[in-house]
Amino acid sequence: MFGKKKPVPQIDREQMELIQNAQRRIKQKRRLYIHFVIFLIGAVFLIVLNTVIGVGETTKIAGMDWFVWAILGWLFLFVYHLFNVFITHKFMGKAWEQEQLDKLVTKQKERIAQLEKTIDSDTSLVTKSSSVEEKKTPIVNGLTLIVAAGENDAIGKDNQLIWHLSDDLRRFKALTSGHAIIMGRKTFESFPKPLPNRKHIVISRQKDYQAPNGVIVVNNLEDAIDASKGDLQPFVIGGGEIYKQAMPFASKIELTRVHESFDADTFFPKIDPSIWKETDKTFHSKDAGHEYSFSFLTYEKYKF
Repeated sequence: MFGKKKPVPQIDREQMELIQNAQRRIKQKRRLYIHFVIFLIGAVFLIVLNTVIGVGETTKIAGMDWFVWAILGWLFLFVYHLFNVFITHKFMGKAWEQEQLDKLVTKQKERIAQLEKTIDSDTSLVTKSSSVEEKKTPIVNGLTLIVAAGENDAIGKDNQLIWHLSDDLRRFKALTSGHAIIMGRKTFESFPKPLPNRKHIVISRQKDYQAPNGVIVVNNLEDAIDASKGDLQPFVIGGGEIYKQAMPFASKIELTRVHESFDADTFFPKIDPSIWKETDKTFHSKDAGHEYSFSFLTYEKYKF
């Protein structure tokens, strides 16, 4: 279900151009040879036509028989073709063939070295404990962590938000509306009531936990993900421990980075730049309606 297709190695653009150039030179040489043969046959034919059959025997141009001018004109075209192939484009001899072969071999060695470097980089990631966990855990396409965190990754204290940013709340609503939202029990209980137009999935270790009608209660993150399978982009909305458990599964992070450090008891996990790539960023300065400056950041997981 979570398998990844391995990339198929392909000949790069420069290598393809070298191969196509070699093929083009072979065709040019073949056409030149055909031109030469036709020139010889045509010249003999014109001479026989005039001297043996007698066609245009008395016709002269500038004191020379007409067929001589015809042969000279044809010879000019052949010499031009010869010059174009042998001088302009260089003759495709052994030295030229070896030069092209050396270029191809060099490009192939560079490609192999690049692949080996990539493999070594991936191997070094596997040796890190956090990276091992990320690579062994199947990524759930579309699963997104959405969070607002300070510069020190603070996200809350005493089960409450530390700040109030109206634009951040509007963004949260716009992104999560119509989707499943996965959360821990404490995060759910911090809401006055279930959020409208969203499918609530609450993770609780309490077997007899009571929740309002329509709220799905599960005992672990895996069951929560299974419960959200009908959604192409379910969101994990907290708290800190749920974020930590979900990060290996997630393929995307929507982060509001509040540009201040805060005293907190709940934190968002560190984002490893070797695993996550920042794909979008929008900065908002503080103003009358926002006590702190902040940035909307989007991260997507690298495809290993």
